[in-house]
Amino acid sequence: MGKKIRIGSLISGGGTNLQAIIDACEDGRIDGEMAFVASDQAGVKGLERARNHNIASFVVEYGPFIQAYRQDPANFRLPEDFDFSEICAKQHLFPADDPEDRIRSFLCTRAAAESRLLSEIKAHAPVDLLVLAGFMRNLTPYFIDRFNTDPGNPRIMNIHPAILPSFPGVDGYGDTFRYGCKVGGCTVHFIDYGEDSGPIIGQRAFPILETDTLDDVKRKGLEQEWQLYPECIQNFARGLLKTVNMTHRLDDGRVYQRTVVKIANPA
Repeated sequence: MGKKIRIGSLISGGGTNLQAIIDACEDGRIDGEMAFVASDQAGVKGLERARNHNIASFVVEYGPFIQAYRQDPANFRLPEDFDFSEICAKQHLFPADDPEDRIRSFLCTRAAAESRLLSEIKAHAPVDLLVLAGFMRNLTPYFIDRFNTDPGNPRIMNIHPAILPSFPGVDGYGDTFRYGCKVGGCTVHFIDYGEDSGPIIGQRAFPILETDTLDDVKRKGLEQEWQLYPECIQNFARGLLKTVNMTHRLDDGRVYQRTVVKIANPA
């Protein structure tokens, strides 16, 4: 076993994936220790899980920031290092033709909350990896760039309840079920500036039977999530995850680039 990494987690609810990560750290399946657990909602089960394991926790509620902006956008207090034009140009959460006031409201309120979040995280430094475990907020480039200080080595991980790139968004299992898929699954990926669009680290799949209900699909999915997430975190802890920029040329001559994650062979 090598040096243990320090892991922070963002949650919004019950924290079953958080529990899987905590358990894997404690039983040695992850060479890591939990530095903190943070939530955007007070009183959620995930915070209780942190307390039960003597893990530091805190809450940064987004609601007050959103309400303050709605009441007086002209005098809304923004972080001193916030540049709307820069953040807007980087983000892939909204299409370019969306009304600017909608984009501005989102990015300004999120950056204000994220600035508070970053300040709280700094108090628990060093943090080697940040894992989103049911965190129901999209992180903006403001946060990502300040946590991912080395663009070539991403350090924010998320788990999604679908086989990406299919069914991004908040209801992956529901979308998979309603579409009539015969196979469901989950994906662990690094965060980028879009929604569930970052480089894929690992995936697991399971069959969906004709007799399965949506609850069955969610149950099967969670069982896979609780195995996949710790495995991917351990690969990070061992230094096995490498991001590579790849260029592809289509038959019609068009060129596109994508970033992929390769898992190195252990030494």
